[in-house]
Amino acid sequence: MLMRTDPFREFDRLAERVLGTAARPAAMPMDAWREGDTFCVELDLPGVTPESIDLDVERNVLTVKAERKPAYGEDSEMVITERPAGTFSRQLFLGETLDIERIDASYEAGVLKLRIPVADQAKPRKIAVSGGGERRELKS
Repeated sequence: MLMRTDPFREFDRLAERVLGTAARPAAMPMDAWREGDTFCVELDLPGVTPESIDLDVERNVLTVKAERKPAYGEDSEMVITERPAGTFSRQLFLGETLDIERIDASYEAGVLKLRIPVADQAKPRKIAVSGGGERRELKS
């Protein structure tokens, strides 16, 4: 209901497990779950400023882009560079039952939190059954 998975990301994870190597850095690891009528998504973005985060929704595809700039300058001599820097993006394929007009986003302690409510028309509801009018008794 929330999203489809990226088959290439899943392939990379499988290759990492089998080969014991990192196929590519997990620049934006994510958790997603449902709480009642809201889907919650958390993406890890340590070292990113809130101003560099860009969220766009187009045709039920939510694109998250963020930029992490290196802490060192151009004149620095690097000894070890393990933390990825640059622009990262990830797409979430949202189901049609979600209300993309009311997505709430917050960023705190390096974690981007998204709350995506279920659309009112997609929520389960009771349907009243009315009688067929007057009740007539049959005589035998």
